Amino acid sequence: MLSVLLITFPFFALVACGFIATWRGVLPQAAIPGLNAFVLFFALPCMLYRFGAQTPIHQLLDINVTLVYLLCAAVMVGATVLLTRRRMGWNDAAFGALVAAFPNTGFMGVPMLAALLGAQSAGPIIVTMAIDMIITTSVCIALSRLDLAGGQGVWTAVRNSLRGMAANPMPWSILLGGLASVMGWVLPGPVDKTVAMLAGAASPVALFTIGAVLARSQMNSHENVAARDYVPIALAKLIIHPLLVCAVGMSAMAMGLSLSHEKLVVLVLLAALPSASNVSLLTERYGAHSGRIARIILVSTSLAFLTFSAAVALMI
Repeated sequence: MLSVLLITFPFFALVACGFIATWRGVLPQAAIPGLNAFVLFFALPCMLYRFGAQTPIHQLLDINVTLVYLLCAAVMVGATVLLTRRRMGWNDAAFGALVAAFPNTGFMGVPMLAALLGAQSAGPIIVTMAIDMIITTSVCIALSRLDLAGGQGVWTAVRNSLRGMAANPMPWSILLGGLASVMGWVLPGPVDKTVAMLAGAASPVALFTIGAVLARSQMNSHENVAARDYVPIALAKLIIHPLLVCAVGMSAMAMGLSLSHEKLVVLVLLAALPSASNVSLLTERYGAHSGRIARIILVSTSLAFLTFSAAVALMI
């Protein structure tokens, strides 16, 4: 366990650096959108393109990985909505469900699992990112609109979600990487080096940005939120989600589904990641309780240093 903590410590230390820099005013809050833009539009797309281009296409179109992960995401969303609808409306219940099922794969999972597991993690990472960005997010946004009279706005919300996804460069970088894998495309030398440099910057800048975003959310939130409204969901994300993926994956393997142990390890570790930080932006856009979601993300990210490290120690 100590050796695993030594491996994961630098990643979480970068998150802490971003948090402290923002909290102490070293990094102005006005600079955070610039960091986000660099990661979202330059660094991560380059990393994902290289992942896709260097991964055989059959790994990017793995139906078994898709079925296992999608089933678990559906269970997490359904169970969270069912348990929280007793105390809150559809809007807050739906975004609580999204933050319980959507791991921080882009900003945290890609750099950490690439360092821990190498190239074998690329296929499952890309598959799960596509599921979370397209299916899980769209379903939860649709559920959030059920508070409106007669469920009006559901399809409008889904269309807006898909439109937002189309403007996100990460799915397109995955698609281009997949095409490069199929067609055997190779970037010209200078272009390839530029892409490689941007991809290399993705890990430190993305992790630093997570910390900055978390600090900003706490500094700008002045409302009291009961612990029962955010701690259980944070724990479910860190503990229930990976256990569920492990159980479903092992059951699928026992039934003869062609899912390798290596891919199951990647799926479990992805599920063990803390909640995705970009959910807080969606929460603000759709008028849900942003303070609650910010606390779920903060608690899950803080505790993940121990829980994710424990998952790594158990699975690798």
